[in-house]
Amino acid sequence: MPSIELVNATVDFPIYNTRGRSIRSTLLRRVGGAVSTADDGVTVMALRDVTLSLQNGDRLAVVGHNGAGKSTLLRVFSGAYEPSRGSAEIAGKVASLLDITMGMDPELTGAENIILRGVFLGMTIEEARRMIPEVVEFSELGDYVNLPMRTYSSGMTLRLAFAISTARAPDILLLDELISVGDNAFAAKARERIETMMSRASILVLASHDPKTLRKYCNRAILLSEGRVVTAGAVDEVLRAYGITDEDGGL
Repeated sequence: MPSIELVNATVDFPIYNTRGRSIRSTLLRRVGGAVSTADDGVTVMALRDVTLSLQNGDRLAVVGHNGAGKSTLLRVFSGAYEPSRGSAEIAGKVASLLDITMGMDPELTGAENIILRGVFLGMTIEEARRMIPEVVEFSELGDYVNLPMRTYSSGMTLRLAFAISTARAPDILLLDELISVGDNAFAAKARERIETMMSRASILVLASHDPKTLRKYCNRAILLSEGRVVTAGAVDEVLRAYGITDEDGGL
């Protein structure tokens, strides 16, 4: 049965030999959490003592200001980050739409990148190879799939990355906002695929600044601040703790 179990999970990023205030501020903005100082450098405490259990049917909203630790938490869920202290046990096939171009090489063809990205996502080479026709059809690349990805427009690259990342239904789906890819027609197709994945996933984790989206798709929520879970409960309860009323349509 798919599940996520975090017990006192803490993620620290020690940065040595950095003293400048501007550098510390940049680190804090990029990974979230809090910053502590020491004689030999600084440590970004991106997550601190997070204990959380997710089971089949859970749809978790993750809210908090920029730099609160939302992206770090999602990367722990995906397995990209391991806790510096505490534990994280993830059971089930995970699909993360956080960095959909990660692992792709602009010098390789689209077809080669389908295999490369597929293996990066946990498929065998043969599984990824069998996926090529489906990805080409969905991404609408046509014969461009045989050209180096560096010849693609940014929109073509994103369409390809999205098609690869969403080609297989996961047990656990991780989203940082509902992404929009391509022109209006393709964006509608992509949104339909995401919603299908969301409905079929055993566990959904959605970080968003849009309360309407969170209310629509989620059945529980947590509020992060400086890497800590400060409030957990029903979606509206957590949104109110964050300062959002029922009438608010956005942050």
